Amino acid sequence: MSLRKQATSGLVWTFAQQFGNQIIGFIVSLILARILLPEEFGLVGMIAIFMAIGKTLMDAGLGQSLVRGEDMDQEDFSTVFFFNVIASCFIYLLIYFAAPFIAKFYEREILTGMIRVLCLTFIFSAFSAVQNARLTKEMNFKIQALISLPATIIGGLVGITMAYMDYGVWSLVWSTVVGVIVSTIQLWIFSGWTPDFIFNINKFKRHFNYGYKLTFSELLNTTFNNIYIVVIGKYFSAGQVGFYTRAQTMKQLPVVNISNALNKVTFPLFAKMQNDNIRLKRVYKQLMQMVVFIITPTLVFLGVLAEPLFRFLFTAKWLPAVPYFQILCITGILYPIHAYNLNILKVKGRSDLFLKLEVMKKLIIVVAIIIAIQYGIIALLWAQVCTSLISLVINTHYTGKFLDYSALEQLKDILPAILLASLAGATVLLFDIFQFFLFSDLFRLLLGGVIGLSVYLSSAMIFKLSSLTDLKNLITSR
Repeated sequence: MSLRKQATSGLVWTFAQQFGNQIIGFIVSLILARILLPEEFGLVGMIAIFMAIGKTLMDAGLGQSLVRGEDMDQEDFSTVFFFNVIASCFIYLLIYFAAPFIAKFYEREILTGMIRVLCLTFIFSAFSAVQNARLTKEMNFKIQALISLPATIIGGLVGITMAYMDYGVWSLVWSTVVGVIVSTIQLWIFSGWTPDFIFNINKFKRHFNYGYKLTFSELLNTTFNNIYIVVIGKYFSAGQVGFYTRAQTMKQLPVVNISNALNKVTFPLFAKMQNDNIRLKRVYKQLMQMVVFIITPTLVFLGVLAEPLFRFLFTAKWLPAVPYFQILCITGILYPIHAYNLNILKVKGRSDLFLKLEVMKKLIIVVAIIIAIQYGIIALLWAQVCTSLISLVINTHYTGKFLDYSALEQLKDILPAILLASLAGATVLLFDIFQFFLFSDLFRLLLGGVIGLSVYLSSAMIFKLSSLTDLKNLITSR
């Protein structure tokens, strides 16, 4: 199969996986949000940072090294497998004994048991991390999609059942654990790979030398992606953490579905053309324009219609999350540009530069939080937008050097989609304020969506945006 067909097939199955998981996950979350309280979601949100850090440490960047590396054999995969398993057990023990101190930090005793149960997923995930990396390297996203959907469904059903049985926050905990267990079992059955009892120290050093820099970078990224939840959880109420996590989850729906799906495909795709800068730049530019073309209007329309959206989906008890969500939508628009720029550094083997940039950007975030915290949560969210913009300048500057594709050129290429989405969003807002505000929430959402999409697509056709043609070709390609 040609690289183009591999990429197209990968995109189709990755989108199927992402959309399927997110649709199912969203339905589960919607049901749980109507049963449980914002405070209970806030408790899970408080420990999200420790879950994310543990998962990052478990793999240590070795999985990405397997995807990027050439001529990988059974010794490479087995070596990484046994490292992951041993590392996951060690990390679990550390967090197990640290759990009471984490609970004391937040002054919520229930967190001790929650952490100890949720972090079991580190060990279960470690047993399937290499299988996942192999499938990604082979761009076999069909199997990944067919495995992940049953895991999401079964985990969701467990959570809903426990919520109806009044298990409260534990329904969220066990929903996650069961989903990971089901996914791991399926990967062992359907991936077609099992480890040999081999641990090659030289191969380990090779992968670790590439991966440890990415690990430190990912640790910084993970920590600071969740730092706002930590700050809100420490200085504000669990309910406000719940509102923030709900807003963040809603913002992530289009970002995860579209940007992360493309990102999953583009890393192995970029890796295959890492030595051809002209081709790499062309593909990178095309993908970046396409994802911005899709994500920007989606987030703009959702932000404009946030009030009827949250009330219709989650009931009025979640309305305090609306302003959080509207601000976070701005960072969602910028996310894919960050991701693709950083992918270029990784496929070029510059994990050292990747780490340096992450340190630089995180120092900026610390300063922004210190300044903003005294003014409340809204100020913290606007600080998040400002640091995202600064990080964008930093990321695009260095990628521009590798591909001869400057930050100004990148901005010029994505600006038309952003401007047209803003025009369409303003149109929706005017109609909603002066025409639809007395109607039902569902009516406002449907009409607003139709009007916004019509204005956006017709404008894209008038101005002949290349991303519209690329999207048509992707949809109709066989």
